[in-house]
Parts: sequence; structure tokens; C-alpha cells
Amino acid sequence: MEAVFAKTKEKMDKCLTSLERDFAAIRAGRANPAVLDKVMVDYYGVPTPINQMAAVSVPEARLLVVQPWDASTLREIEKAINTADIGINPQNDGKVIRLSFPQRARKQRWLFVTFAVMLWTISKSLKKITKSQRMSKRTEKRNSRISLMIL
Repeated sequence: MEAVFAKTKEKMDKCLTSLERDFAAIRAGRANPAVLDKVMVDYYGVPTPINQMAAVSVPEARLLVVQPWDASTLREIEKAINTADIGINPQNDGKVIRLSFPQRARKQRWLFVTFAVMLWTISKSLKKITKSQRMSKRTEKRNSRISLMIL
């Protein structure tokens, strides 16, 4: 029985870790390199994360700069950012890609803070993330119950 509880706890901890990683990628009005973690670039036919192809830096609070190590991949990186649907249009100057994060309006900031405190105003992207995590936890609970019934 203890083994079932330990296994369930381990899997639920993995769910929470995944949820924390997904929450880190949410745009909160400030530049955050985690926004680009899930963006994959087609690099010679292989989907590659941006952070493996370029240096991602935050020179200012609302600016994210992507500087590819291979200048020939600049267009592919820009195209991948456009298709990733992160809500920011990249600006390409031939050497680096700049992503400018606009400041949120007062009402948007208030709604975002309310969400962070109360968790009842969930955006579409957060709904998808939390729904998948809830389903994972329910599955683990169900599997644990079945394991306990078998014992």
C-alpha cells in the first residue's frame, strides 16, 4: 500500500512540475525567455528548440533578443516564432530578432493579478494547460484506487 502511495505522489509531483514549467511560459507583460521554450525551428529537417540554435537574452524589461549562432537560420527562427502563436511579432534587423512585449493596460494587469491570486479568470491557454494537468492527476488517482482494490 505504501508503494502505491509513493508511486502516486511521484507522478503527481511530476504533474505539478510540468504545470509550473507551463506557467513560467505565460506572458505577464515582462520579457521572459521561457516564452520561447516550446518554439521549434525546422533546422535541416529536424525540429530544434530556439535555445539550442540561438542566444536568447533580455536586455531590457520589455525586450527579448534572439541572436542565432548561424546567421543563415535567422529567417527560419523568425518564421517559427510567427507560427508559434505567442502573440508577439518578431522584428528582424538582419543580425538579431527582437521581440517587444507591450505594456499591459491597467485593466489587463488587474485581471492578471486577480487570476494569480484567485485562479478563477483563466485564459484559453491556461485552460488547456490546467485541463491536461487535472486529467493526469485524475488518471493517477484512478490507477491508485484500482491498485489498492487489487491489494
